[in-house]
Amino acid sequence: MQLKQINKERYSKHYKQIMVGVVILLAVIALSVSTLLIQLMGNQDGSNFWLNVAGVVVAAVVVVSLLRRYRDHEYMYEVIYVWDLKQMLNKIYRKQKKVKAAIETGDRDAMVIMNWSYNGSEQLYNLDNNTITMEDLHRSMRELQQTIEEHGYSVTTDEFRPEMLDKY
Repeated sequence: MQLKQINKERYSKHYKQIMVGVVILLAVIALSVSTLLIQLMGNQDGSNFWLNVAGVVVAAVVVVSLLRRYRDHEYMYEVIYVWDLKQMLNKIYRKQKKVKAAIETGDRDAMVIMNWSYNGSEQLYNLDNNTITMEDLHRSMRELQQTIEEHGYSVTTDEFRPEMLDKY
């Protein structure tokens, strides 16, 4: 996965609109299906909890199916990119202890992974207006850059490949 430039305003606008649409669809479908199921099979003097749960499940399946079907639509581009970015950052985070240990031994691939992770995190923090930990991130980025230079390497985010994580 390569880091891409994302228009923050477009991302924010599309993300909000998609989330509002998802919430509305979930509510409308869940209520409609639950009401229909209760009318058809409901128990007037008992609980209809499981019929309500069935309505929510049907709504979730429909919404997830729609999101998967339109995943490649241009309108979803920024939102899906950020979703994929978060997933990749989580994969790296789960292996971060081993990756950082490998950096100490001079492993160039580990340096490429952490460089990509730090740059991806910076992009994500900026897109989500999460600047609270930006100072710590920049400190980590400077330390990594210093380590890269000490080993005589030059790394870019374009060198990162998800398969590199398999080594750790």
